[in-house]
Amino acid sequence: MLTTLAISNYRSLRNLTVPLRRLNLITGPNGSGKSSVYRALRLLAETGRGGVIPSLAREGGLQSTLWAGPEKIGRSVKRGDHQVEGTVRTERVNLRLGFAGDEFGYAIDLGLPSPSTSAFALDPEIKTESIWAGPILRPASLLVERKNWVVRTRRSDGEWEALSSDLSPFDSMLSQFADPRNAPEMFMLREHIRSWRFYDHFRTDADAPARMPQLGTHTPILSNDGSDMAAALQTIREIGDAAVLGHAVDDAFPRSSVSVLNVEGRFEIAMHQHGLLRPLKAAELSDGTLRYLLWIAALLTPRPPGLLVLNEPETSLHPDLLPALGRLIANAAERSQVFVVTHAARLIAELENQPECNCVSLEKQFGETRIVGVGEFDAPPWRWASR
Repeated sequence: MLTTLAISNYRSLRNLTVPLRRLNLITGPNGSGKSSVYRALRLLAETGRGGVIPSLAREGGLQSTLWAGPEKIGRSVKRGDHQVEGTVRTERVNLRLGFAGDEFGYAIDLGLPSPSTSAFALDPEIKTESIWAGPILRPASLLVERKNWVVRTRRSDGEWEALSSDLSPFDSMLSQFADPRNAPEMFMLREHIRSWRFYDHFRTDADAPARMPQLGTHTPILSNDGSDMAAALQTIREIGDAAVLGHAVDDAFPRSSVSVLNVEGRFEIAMHQHGLLRPLKAAELSDGTLRYLLWIAALLTPRPPGLLVLNEPETSLHPDLLPALGRLIANAAERSQVFVVTHAARLIAELENQPECNCVSLEKQFGETRIVGVGEFDAPPWRWASR
């Protein structure tokens, strides 16, 4: 389980260190930085798949994603005595992301490329990557280190061994050198990151994939677009917890149930509602009902991930459904570490009732995202590797 998330110089997250627990609730007003935290987590997930540089490019490149304020905000500015003004930079340009748990920690530092005539001269470069044992980076706890193009790992006798001296600046060491024999820590960490699962806004329009019959095959993990919802629900029923599935439907829609129709190998859901003479198929369901069934398929997965991240799951749901959604999320948190980004009051209230809930309320001061009630010395301890 992750215990700390650290982000530096990414959009409004100038220097944010977030304590984490089993169930994490990220909330705050519009523009407070909730979406930036979600995007930063997705960027971290891309390191395990070798896609962090292309992901930054899709966001407009490093220059578009960097903290846009001054390097330091003086006390006189905070008191309101002076306006915010630019200063001469004293530190290297960097965008840093990292996390730590009880067993391992990982951090990556991205910066501007060296002057070049290459057509890819706008691509950021990976300057450092670090893997360490325990919750805090220390020289004695460092297990794997990458500085520019050199990657080295600490052997069992404490000595360092070089794995590479020519790693490309756009390649993460996790995607190139995760070897269960020579670098088991890197391999374990990469596989853990690759298990993370993200769900954003499911489509529920008339042409949404979830409304169409789909080829049925075992589906322990719902796809990001929800196109295999019927197969995912049937998989839960056969190899997951069918009783919890039935309770989740009844909790949100009293005296209702969901079945899966199989027509020549193509699956389609049928929702049985009290008072109706026939079940309703996916094409007939309201947007909110369909989206709630998608959340059931995602959260009751028979193959729970290490980290499950939900971005604004309340979208298109009636407020009366949010308490039931909160209970469904709490159930998922018993098997996975869960990260929920939301500003829906009723969902927040339900999740805050859970004993394991860690509520992180964000606010913005002078353009910088901060955690409400957490001062400079109250945040979890964190150290970045030097370049």
